[in-house]
Amino acid sequence: MSRRPRRNHSSAFKAKVALATVRGDKTIAEVARQYEVHRNQVTEWRKQLLERAAEPFGATPGAPPPVDFKALQAKIGELALEIDFLSGALGKAGLLSEKQ
Repeated sequence: MSRRPRRNHSSAFKAKVALATVRGDKTIAEVARQYEVHRNQVTEWRKQLLERAAEPFGATPGAPPPVDFKALQAKIGELALEIDFLSGALGKAGLLSEKQ
């Protein structure tokens, strides 16, 4: 049995094949036979389509929100000042042990 040469499919073709499976009027095997692509490849393209379907609408599933380092550093500085102030106040009141 001879092997078929490796083919590179366009994004549009992959989307067309994946959408054909999502519609539900044909099975994955039927879609694979129609477009002459292996069933496993069709399944993979379908999975990718379903995972990334929200991306055009601004949602990026699984991606954490961006971190604002300046805000975090400002908060750390603020908390450090509060700790220094409170430890000084507790020390003057005699409530803070000298071990800390």
